[in-house]
Amino acid sequence: MHQPVISGTGVFTPVETISNDELVVAFNAYADKMNIENADAIAAGQVDAIPHSSSEFIFKASGIESRYVLNKSGILDPDIMYPQLRQRDDDEPGVMAEMAVDACNKALTQAGKTAADIDAVIVAASNLERAYPAVAIEVQELLGIDGFGFDMNVACSSATFGIQMASDMIRSGSARAILVVNPEICSGHLEWRDRDCHFIFGDVCTATLVECKATANTPHFEVLSTRCLTKFSNNIRNNNGFLRRSRPDGVADRRDMQFMQNGRKVFKEVLPIVANHILTHLEDEGRSPNELKRLWLHQANKAMNDFIGRKVLGRIPEPDEQPNILQDYANTSSAGSIIAFSKNSDDIADGELGLICSFGAGYSVGSVLLKRSA
Repeated sequence: MHQPVISGTGVFTPVETISNDELVVAFNAYADKMNIENADAIAAGQVDAIPHSSSEFIFKASGIESRYVLNKSGILDPDIMYPQLRQRDDDEPGVMAEMAVDACNKALTQAGKTAADIDAVIVAASNLERAYPAVAIEVQELLGIDGFGFDMNVACSSATFGIQMASDMIRSGSARAILVVNPEICSGHLEWRDRDCHFIFGDVCTATLVECKATANTPHFEVLSTRCLTKFSNNIRNNNGFLRRSRPDGVADRRDMQFMQNGRKVFKEVLPIVANHILTHLEDEGRSPNELKRLWLHQANKAMNDFIGRKVLGRIPEPDEQPNILQDYANTSSAGSIIAFSKNSDDIADGELGLICSFGAGYSVGSVLLKRSA
């Protein structure tokens, strides 16, 4: 059996950002427009008026201050309110593949590797821009990697599930090194016209290089163990898919074709599952929570992460023990925990432990226990 390690990470960050203030101006303009158009129905009690949003409401609800997006002009136009990305020809790189190549090259550079050292690409994301061919195979081609690639989707847990899959292949010897890539264009599946969630998501792409310890030539993290869990729930859902046109209402822009969640139920139900998952994972490995130097958690909501940190550590975590990046990036689905890891791991000393954990729709939870190795 071979020892898998994480030897490099990379983050592609879009150029454009949207602050809470900018988002609120656009949303409130949309709300005013819709309330004027539906004034009679609102007065008759047939339609509810759309209330205004505010930067204070957004920060209190989520801890988010800003987000990166691929296109802000469409999102901030009250007559559009979704990203507008140019149509690409089939012989051009897809937008997800383009993001992925950037992140992968950064991970390769950090690990001191080239495409010739990689055997596989796993693209793991909450949404994929097409059904086939696999985005991973396109990324493989663009990078010039001999081997194989495939896509997978476990919503916000896609990155940690992908790391488990890559680690298992390294252990078995079926691959020397694997890139796990998470291109998340969350702005495309967010309903920007819904006050309860219009602030949640941003766009980004992360890449994690998992390889055999024997071939690693830079400081790295040993993957001591991985753990995955799923439990079905309808509380986070997106009903879009290839059967859309086969339904009686055809291709109508139904609300359930975008991100939907029952936030209160998710908070109540998923957090105990996540905390118990981490504690059980550590216990099974003969490790104590006090041994953890750092928790790199899924970046969905600050209050959620604070709750999990307290449950796992038995106290309020210090800021450097549980770093948050969602104030700048917002929720980036599967990529969030990897951004936190990539940006807050250089100071971990040789032999110290950390744990990556992501969780989301499914419900799904994935955790990766790591040890720093110089």
